[in-house]
Amino acid sequence: MGKEKSIVEGIFKSQSIKDGFYLLTAENSTENVCHLQRKVSLGYLQFHFCVEGTMQLQFNKGSYKMPLHEERSLILYNPQIELPIDILLDTQSTLVSLLLPIEKLHAFFSKEAHFIAFLNEENRDKKYYKEHPISPTVITVLQQILTRNPHPVVADLYYQAKALELLSLYFNMPQDLDLEQCPFLVDEKNVAKIRKAKEIIIERMTHPPTLQELADEIQLPLNRLKEGFKQVYGDTVYGFLFEYKMERSRQLLTEGTLNVNEVGHELGYSAASHFIAAFKRKYGTTPKKYVMGLTQS
Repeated sequence: MGKEKSIVEGIFKSQSIKDGFYLLTAENSTENVCHLQRKVSLGYLQFHFCVEGTMQLQFNKGSYKMPLHEERSLILYNPQIELPIDILLDTQSTLVSLLLPIEKLHAFFSKEAHFIAFLNEENRDKKYYKEHPISPTVITVLQQILTRNPHPVVADLYYQAKALELLSLYFNMPQDLDLEQCPFLVDEKNVAKIRKAKEIIIERMTHPPTLQELADEIQLPLNRLKEGFKQVYGDTVYGFLFEYKMERSRQLLTEGTLNVNEVGHELGYSAASHFIAAFKRKYGTTPKKYVMGLTQS
């Protein structure tokens, strides 16, 4: 048996957005399990995003534990009792959380409250929890929250914008997706194959396989690959790959070790013009102007 990991106390990095709205982050790069705790007042809504690794949410002083795995999110709300945050963050794991009063969320969606199931009149006073996969677009925002170091003058504005972007993207995904009732995802072997497909397209992003080649390699019918990938990652195979390549290009440009042509080549674009067009379609600016903006800031 392997050596049991020690549990050490950890802390959240907390960013106050405004009026009781908080953005929390925690990264555990140690060899120990990190124990994170925070008191949360009654009437607060909690969003937890497991960006990397695994974590366990503990309730009733640890008598009940709920696991949350990589690229999964959990929303929690209980109007009757306080739900203090009590999390065991595993080694090499990263977490982003949002805390906000339910009234603030109602204010955001006052005219469209019916759009969100637990905000309607029938459910607004009931406890609620739901687990979802994290889409590639949400992952991009989470990575920006974790890796960016904005200038102190604009830090509050930056984190407020990212927190609101995170909420808007979260509620823009299909909320009626019930993974527990989906016959495809009940089969853990199929889920493992879909994850393998994601790993393959990332590893071979410069020369990605066709959908049929990918389906053959993971041993799933083509229609099951398409259906399952969309359910697990919230996007098509090539849609996910595009989002991944664009985020990777942004990271490489920010690091500044490669020029625009080299970044495009690194990502598998046959011509710099193709990379520039893709980057502009995603971010609304050219890679060169993006780099110039970094230099100016």
